Amino acid sequence: MDAPRLGPWQPEGWPGSEVGWGIVREYWRRGYAAEGAAAAIDWAFANLGWTEVIHVIDPENHASQGVARKLGSQLLRRARLPAPLEGGPMDIWGQSRAEWRARCR
Repeated sequence: MDAPRLGPWQPEGWPGSEVGWGIVREYWRRGYAAEGAAAAIDWAFANLGWTEVIHVIDPENHASQGVARKLGSQLLRRARLPAPLEGGPMDIWGQSRAEWRARCR
């Protein structure tokens, strides 16, 4: 990973409106990804008008799958990413705005 990152994005050709994360290894397992992603999801639903949020996760990335589960997301489907990130299929995790709001009550 080049630099830590966390937040909403939806580049052209992306499989949906994503809140993603990439945390520097020395800070893994401290809750930063889940806490930051939760704040970003709240913000995206409130300010960007999104009706769904996804997380694009490598099928072998069990740590990020755990973060997605902690956020209440489920495995939705598999998809390929657009160039220049194409490669093997990626898992698309996510949930609707209604599911997120029901979970946060």
